[in-house]
Amino acid sequence: MCRLDMPTVHSYYVGMSPAEPKRQYTLRGVPADVDCALRRQAQAEGRSLNEVALEALRRGAGVAEPAAQDDLDALIGSWREDAAVEQAVARQDEVDPELLL
Repeated sequence: MCRLDMPTVHSYYVGMSPAEPKRQYTLRGVPADVDCALRRQAQAEGRSLNEVALEALRRGAGVAEPAAQDDLDALIGSWREDAAVEQAVARQDEVDPELLL
């Protein structure tokens, strides 16, 4: 048995990320079908039950999850001609004579 020499209020948060304060919930009476669906989804996606449950709570509460931008689609069609850039790119095509065999 491990004894913590601090008040219970503080020991409850030991090991939790201090970077972003979060609220702790205890849910009771979770219906079996909801439990089964959440666990099945967590297993299928290789995620924790906590992550899947929080995502479901966000959707149910109408709070949108911030979209992770993992591509450059937003930049498509945004190119502007720039002479300085064109010169810099052209210089990259030049071969240093000292490196030639």
